[in-house]
Amino acid sequence: MRTRLLPLLIILLAGMLIAFGFPLAVRVAAAQQQQVVVDRIDDTARFAALAQFVTDRPPTAAERRADTAQGASRDERRATLEVELGRYHAVYGIRVGVFYRDGNAMAAAPRDWTVTAAGDLAKDAFQEALAGRRSHDPPQVWPWQDHTLVVASPVVRDGDVVAVVVTDSPTGHLRSRILHDWLLIAAGEFAALFLAIGAAFRLTGWVLRPVRVLDAATHDIATGRMNSRVAPAGGPPELRRLARSFNEMADNVEDVLEQQRAFVADASHQLRNPLSALLLRIELLALELPEGNEEIASVRTEGKRLARVLDDLLDLAQAEHAPADLRLTDLGELVTERVAAWAPLADDKGVRLLRSGPEAVTAWADPVALSSALDAVIDNALKFTPPDEEVTVTVEAGGHTCTVVVADGGPGLTEDELARVGDRFWRSNRHQNIKGSGLGLSISRALLLAGRGTITYDANEPHGLRVTVTVPRTEP
Repeated sequence: MRTRLLPLLIILLAGMLIAFGFPLAVRVAAAQQQQVVVDRIDDTARFAALAQFVTDRPPTAAERRADTAQGASRDERRATLEVELGRYHAVYGIRVGVFYRDGNAMAAAPRDWTVTAAGDLAKDAFQEALAGRRSHDPPQVWPWQDHTLVVASPVVRDGDVVAVVVTDSPTGHLRSRILHDWLLIAAGEFAALFLAIGAAFRLTGWVLRPVRVLDAATHDIATGRMNSRVAPAGGPPELRRLARSFNEMADNVEDVLEQQRAFVADASHQLRNPLSALLLRIELLALELPEGNEEIASVRTEGKRLARVLDDLLDLAQAEHAPADLRLTDLGELVTERVAAWAPLADDKGVRLLRSGPEAVTAWADPVALSSALDAVIDNALKFTPPDEEVTVTVEAGGHTCTVVVADGGPGLTEDELARVGDRFWRSNRHQNIKGSGLGLSISRALLLAGRGTITYDANEPHGLRVTVTVPRTEP
């Protein structure tokens, strides 16, 4: 669940950071440019003040006498303006000029620079200044754009715009500052994203810890370990309440199953004495009847069969109730012993009982329970295997599990029968004439489940049944 929940949280967090990061980057770029624009407006305002009284129109007689008395102050103003523009261009590398309404230069630095040569941005700013407005909002400069920043201010005399001051600034330094700020924002975004990922890991772990514990307990109960419970853990209150409810449910289910097992065990135990007495009376009655009476033989056979069923029911109840004594067991040696124990019966039936696989394989199992389960499986294989066929017991070691595969050469089972094999009291209709109660494989499954083992059934090739007993190699 974490693999599905964590990417969703990360995508949402990344989307939020991007949603905040892009507007922030735009605002930072605009603020950097606005700072430059304000500086250029201040510069153009200063140059406009110097150019305010510079004119090239012919002076009148009165102006001529004033100029003579002032020592040609008008030419000095133009010269001062040209000197200031030249110094400004030399220091900052910014092209600047004062242009009359017709576009001719009053003064410019460099001297050959004109508005028409500055490009469309300068022309637009020039026309805007002729209307009496300063260039307070030029187009935004982005780090990937290599163009200049044009700012123009009008030169006003007696309420009329007589000229325009235009600055054409290179934007390399501005673009570098914007890119530097963007890199800082990106670094902050990545740092925030990593912190968010760490917080998401902690959050999903906190939320899903009770779910994992609940899943493990559910798996244990589903595989027969009915005493498994959900340990107290953190997480949201709803999941903690769910864990308590699950424990209550598991307690009730275990109580019901325990009552059923106790009933089966008690019933089997209580019925054995009356049945033994009944079988004894049948034997006494047989002494009074003629020898070879078919009815009494049939009653005797059914009585013995009922006794076997009761014994198997008691064994099943004990197997489901008894806890497993797990220990590190030499599975190879145990299988060898069980094969040797069943070899005489196989020889009597004319069946070849073979053992294959490594001799020494260790696994965690209850030796007594595993031996009983293997006995039931091997007995079942020998029971349905005809003479001159073989039963093979194979030991295999995997990564985390060990398996014992018992493959017989009997008639096998159909797909529908394979789905039901192992159910209590189930026997194939084709095998009703073979001795058995239908509880042997059920007892084997109960014994294996108590020790974290499993048993599965498959068709054997070319015919027969293939039973696989699996036990863990890792310590519980």
